[in-house]
Amino acid sequence: MATSSAADIVKAVGGASNIESLTHCATRLRFQLRDASGVDPKTVEAIPGVMGAVPQAGERFQVVIGGGVQNVYNDIMALPEMAGGSSAPAPDDDIDSIKARERAKGVRGKVAWIDSLFEFLSDSFRPILGALLGASFFITFMALLATLGVIPDWNAPGVTLDPSWAFVNLMWQCIFVFLPLMVAYNATKKVGADPWVGFGIMAVLMLPGFLALGEGVEPTKFLGVEVTIVPIFGFPLTIFDYSSQVFPPLLMAAVIGPLYKLLRKLITANLQLIFVPFFAMLIMIPLTAFIIGPIGVYAGAALAEGLKAINQFSPFIFAIVIPLAYPFMVPLGLHWPINAVMLLNIQTLGYDFIQGPMGAWNFACFGATAGVLVLSLRHRDTQMRQTATGALAAGLLGGISEPSLYGIHLRFKRIYPRMLVGCFVGGLTIGIGSLILGLQDGVTTQAFVFTSLLTIPAFNPIGLYAIAIGLAFFTSMFLVIGSNFRTPEQQAEFEATRDAAEAAAAAEHVAPAVVEAAEPRAMDASEAAPAVVAVATATLAPEKAPVEVRAPLAGRVVPLSAVPDPVFAGGVMGPGVAIEPAGDTVFSPGAGVIAAAQPTGHAFGIVLDGGVELLIHVGIDTVNLKGEGFDVKVHNGDRVELGTPLVTFDRAVIEQAGYPLITPVIVLNADDFGEVVPGPEGDIAVGAPLLTVEPKPATD
Repeated sequence: MATSSAADIVKAVGGASNIESLTHCATRLRFQLRDASGVDPKTVEAIPGVMGAVPQAGERFQVVIGGGVQNVYNDIMALPEMAGGSSAPAPDDDIDSIKARERAKGVRGKVAWIDSLFEFLSDSFRPILGALLGASFFITFMALLATLGVIPDWNAPGVTLDPSWAFVNLMWQCIFVFLPLMVAYNATKKVGADPWVGFGIMAVLMLPGFLALGEGVEPTKFLGVEVTIVPIFGFPLTIFDYSSQVFPPLLMAAVIGPLYKLLRKLITANLQLIFVPFFAMLIMIPLTAFIIGPIGVYAGAALAEGLKAINQFSPFIFAIVIPLAYPFMVPLGLHWPINAVMLLNIQTLGYDFIQGPMGAWNFACFGATAGVLVLSLRHRDTQMRQTATGALAAGLLGGISEPSLYGIHLRFKRIYPRMLVGCFVGGLTIGIGSLILGLQDGVTTQAFVFTSLLTIPAFNPIGLYAIAIGLAFFTSMFLVIGSNFRTPEQQAEFEATRDAAEAAAAAEHVAPAVVEAAEPRAMDASEAAPAVVAVATATLAPEKAPVEVRAPLAGRVVPLSAVPDPVFAGGVMGPGVAIEPAGDTVFSPGAGVIAAAQPTGHAFGIVLDGGVELLIHVGIDTVNLKGEGFDVKVHNGDRVELGTPLVTFDRAVIEQAGYPLITPVIVLNADDFGEVVPGPEGDIAVGAPLLTVEPKPATD
């Protein structure tokens, strides 16, 4: 994404002064704004490189970018207006106004609280997603070698690997063993405490000496977790292996955040650097070791045991419920605790039974994206093609669903029901296959991996898993292709916008089109001169004199705001007026060249002599008639004069179909000129003055 697009994003969210803070996850920019009420998601989504926009409670706003989010974040932070830091108060903010604004946020109640919780969970994991993804590929590699018989079952208890392969095994274990430290750092940072203090508190529980405290004591099992209890100063200390645990560091961070704020209030500023970390560690290390850590382990174990019981009761039901639940859990952030359970399953059971059915959801999601990609190619939808291509690559190769989910699926509600069918088919396949093969736990994996094409070898049995995700993928894809992801109204609006954009683009290359159109004709001198002049005039820079646009229709002139279409009424395409036609023929509003004549007859792009680019859109949603009732008189590249007929339309056909006849006349390149001055509203005849396009004021 270019720096100009980064600047456009900052401008679209209200400017640098409206940004309190900016972070990013694997695919999204996360803005904490001072006032999000004025941010228009559609404006943000129109910026090149943006896949989607997600408003949230608590003045939060997310911009979906995809895999290149880090580069976009860097571009934004490098902007001059961001140099002062995104957390600096706006110039007109004083202490009282800041307090008032923060109090006002409380009105959002539970919604803001839930958003804060999910943001906390997400920000605790998002910085390490890259490391987790990288480690999952090492796991897949080891699983593939074990499947091919090159190495023994690398993750089975009691298996000893050759030192060379054992070293490769350490390449992924380094991430998952020390995952609690990474989560502790991120979560503590999120709550505003010193992240290294949080890291150190959790590190105490992972020291070899901590486990050594339980040596010589007979361990017991509780909720499937092996524990040892030893007395420390008369208090029972529960000893666990905290490797891969994520609930304890999350709970620790939730407590240290308020504690840090309290200590900063109680300790004078000059002594905070020394004594705030000291007292925080003095309080939190014993609290975490004796209370918070065990609670976190037992909470995770209880959740894992509950899901295990459901799976053992009926792997068939479990295989269907999980992929159907995930499309609703992921947007809410509820999948993060489940990810923690997967890690706990691997630690306690040696395998996980959730990721297999979850793969059905992921591939149904990616299949829906593939369907959107096919339709975007069919519909000449450049922006959606780019969005879908990036999202599909992130999904199939990385197992990341967020670009698909936030960039496409949540924006177009027709996708979700079709995607859920794919989820159901994939889950049903796993369920039936598990019954036939006698699999007590269904499809399993011995490691935490991202469900992508590259990680298929990590699942057992591979054949059943591959068939299930394949059916989920293609079911969603074909359902989306067969029914479209846009509603008929959305499709008509898109086509109108696309046609106007194509007309403007064609206008930029109008000279070659006119020359090519003129070449087959035998022209005498009297004809040649005007044709050459026409080409030259159409490609010159805008004239310094005003350009007068004449009425292409007889009827009644009304402002654009009267057009029953938000794209035209909002001036998105440009300034202009609209005409409620009295006749049935559209004429050229001046001398110029046809840049785009739609074969359906519903829209025309014209470049007038003088450089003004006009769009004449006959009726609203009339593209749906597919040319019925329209008799087009001109073609792309034709030279027209004032009053040349462009199209004749059958009013009865349009009115019977229920489409408004109101016809917008839009100046597409108004930025190249000065003011666009509409004539008087009311009745107008063909060829009467309609608009005056003033030249751009001269600059020194």
